[in-house]
Amino acid sequence: MHDAADTPARPYVGRYAPSPTGHLHLGNLRTAVIAWARARAAGGRFLVRIEDIDRQRSRPEYEARQLADLAAIGLDWDDEPVRQSDRHSLYDDAIRRLPTYPCYCSRKDIQRELAEIGGAPHGAPGAYPGTCRDLTDDQRAAKAAALAADGRGPSLRLRSDVREWTARDALHGTITGDVDDMVLRRADGMWAYNLAVVVDDADQGITEIVRGDDLLSSAPRQAHLAHLLGVPEPTYAHVPLVVSAEGRRLAKRDGDVTLRDITAEKAKRWILESLRAGAGGAGADVFADVDDIADLPEVFDLMAIPRERVVFR
Repeated sequence: MHDAADTPARPYVGRYAPSPTGHLHLGNLRTAVIAWARARAAGGRFLVRIEDIDRQRSRPEYEARQLADLAAIGLDWDDEPVRQSDRHSLYDDAIRRLPTYPCYCSRKDIQRELAEIGGAPHGAPGAYPGTCRDLTDDQRAAKAAALAADGRGPSLRLRSDVREWTARDALHGTITGDVDDMVLRRADGMWAYNLAVVVDDADQGITEIVRGDDLLSSAPRQAHLAHLLGVPEPTYAHVPLVVSAEGRRLAKRDGDVTLRDITAEKAKRWILESLRAGAGGAGADVFADVDDIADLPEVFDLMAIPRERVVFR
């Protein structure tokens, strides 16, 4: 098992990678500010990537609005944003370099089998049980024909040779998590998030990924894919989410507190105040004299941000 801490230091490159499926809410904007400030404080580069592989939900108007909102709260980025929809050849190349097998299971098939066998025989609850991993050629042909008769095709899964992997997080330390035979390309032909994000981060030279802690469990799987592809494993910094007064995480699809609801100036003030609120008072000291997000990189300290989820009232 490899530890990402063994990776030699590289010039810092950070990123923010929104999906253009709605307006950025206040939690999204706060995470973007932290990612930007971290990169600029390190004297590094900061990139924006448009993660639009979800062809059904992605919209150009959301992309334009998201970029405008990031600029409105004072963020800048290096180079023009790239779009996942323009990068299919990179994903094709990556998937040819990985050990894979076709999977003919629907979600209902997997749920039914897990219920019958009492859970995945190896790995975390709900992990793929390996139904299609060791099919014979005749079995694969029969299942492929059955899917084709319904106008469908198989997904493509990683043939994993490990059950867990370790990634390194600046806030959480080492994270060891389960690795299963994850989907790399969906049955509808759409690239899976885990594959696309790993390929993109490697291609763009991302050294650290700052994002919400709802994706913490994905880090070991993604670090393992980077290892298999022979590219440097990035480090991570999973920051606490912003939640509502009821404790519910904010969501784009619910229209939660965007720049359609409050002004950019109010959003900037709230983000700065939220950074002063945590880490046992450290944030109050470190960020006390910062009146504008533009000045944040001069004093930014990732260790001083709150470790608990932030409530927006």
